[in-house]
Amino acid sequence: MIPNNIILFDGVCNFCNGIVNFVFRNDRDEAFSFSPIQSAAGQEILKLHGYDPNNFDTFFLIRDGRAYVKSDAALLVVKSLRKPWRWLSALWIVPRPIRNFVYSKIAASRYRIFGKMNECMLPNEAQKKRFIL
Repeated sequence: MIPNNIILFDGVCNFCNGIVNFVFRNDRDEAFSFSPIQSAAGQEILKLHGYDPNNFDTFFLIRDGRAYVKSDAALLVVKSLRKPWRWLSALWIVPRPIRNFVYSKIAASRYRIFGKMNECMLPNEAQKKRFIL
């Protein structure tokens, strides 16, 4: 069974790992679990939802059996965080094509700007219980 509110992310992307660490620090209710897309669990979850397991250009939020991608996933995540971060969910008023265009531009240059690791990030002791590998 797949847990609710699981974030699938590019485990070698420094920017993506920074976002995961940010969510981990600001998710005081521990509502989210995490899985690198490159992990066996991440690959299986993507396939289950009909996505290409080689697609590392976005992160995914799996909630209530449904997969959300790009800006929709990001806004649903910040909406679940505590203030002041949840106020960013006001960006829902921006039309999806515009939000996803900006998201895609950042995603396309994330390795160049923020760098890339050789291996997926490994969760620290505090994070282990919320990671699905």
